[in-house]
Amino acid sequence: AQPPQEAGAPLLDAGYGLGAEVGLDRGGRVVADPSFLALRPDAAVLYAVSETDDGAVAAFDVTGPAPRLIGAPEPVRGSAPTHLAYTAGHVVAAHYGSGAVSAQPVRPDGAPGPVTGLVRHRGGGPDPDRQAAPHAHQVRPAPDGRFLLTVDLGTDSVRVCALDAGTGALTVRAETALRPGSGPRHLAFHPSGGHAYVLGELAPTLTVCRWDGRAGTLEPVAEVPVRPAGAAGPGYPSALAVSPDGRFVWAAVRGDDTIAVLELDAGGERPRLAAAVPSGGRWPRDLAADPEGRRLYVANERSGDVTWFDVDPETGVPSRTGAVAAPAASCVVLA
Repeated sequence: AQPPQEAGAPLLDAGYGLGAEVGLDRGGRVVADPSFLALRPDAAVLYAVSETDDGAVAAFDVTGPAPRLIGAPEPVRGSAPTHLAYTAGHVVAAHYGSGAVSAQPVRPDGAPGPVTGLVRHRGGGPDPDRQAAPHAHQVRPAPDGRFLLTVDLGTDSVRVCALDAGTGALTVRAETALRPGSGPRHLAFHPSGGHAYVLGELAPTLTVCRWDGRAGTLEPVAEVPVRPAGAAGPGYPSALAVSPDGRFVWAAVRGDDTIAVLELDAGGERPRLAAAVPSGGRWPRDLAADPEGRRLYVANERSGDVTWFDVDPETGVPSRTGAVAAPAASCVVLA
């Protein structure tokens, strides 16, 4: 989903009408469960993971009037991939089901090739239902692109990996343990590059980490809640974004169906939960901010819509300004 031409506009400014199905190829076949998307930097190719038992990555040409599947989806050699990123001429995917991370070189036409690098996570956590095995949930390139950080909900840890751009090989350089049972899900960097924020799904908290990009090390320094005191029922944080000016962190919380607003101090190490506003729908699975930090977009999976919000530049608090229908929405990508 891309920014509308004006607040409340009924069409997305991508040249696609509301009926366009990104998951359909020319033969009418569907790429099953395309749960997360990543855009190539030139905005010409969109990648999607197929979150199935025999997971794959699909590529779409998005330069024309409708998305066009490029070739066939390429297997990731793992199950239930939930996240992917484009970096150094490769697509890298995190596999929730098999607890692994894969790297695939991108061909000249934009399609992913066979897997060249595969890292299998090891370990578990104290929650017997969710942490009996590794569950890689996200892969995020570091700001300078030298390292990849893989977030694992099952092992309560973040691994720092290196990708060889020539061979496509992946290697683990370090592993940072987070609080047992926190179930880390997603990570985002402060615009200064010196800090990373890890959102926990099992314990609804935000962990602040210092990031040394030269050494490739991550050091946890603080943990704060993303739900107000006394919040009733379970809450499952899903995605986060950091404002471009480094003053705010926004986190989507399923169950509560809210967007948490956390204020940051000048150093970026002391977040404070300042507000929690409705997500505009049910089960907000993804959240994205525009490059200026003036607008937020939320994919509400169970209500089947993408809502957008104007952000107060002084407080960081979002106000709902529009929505568009998007059945089972699970990811928002801005081009």
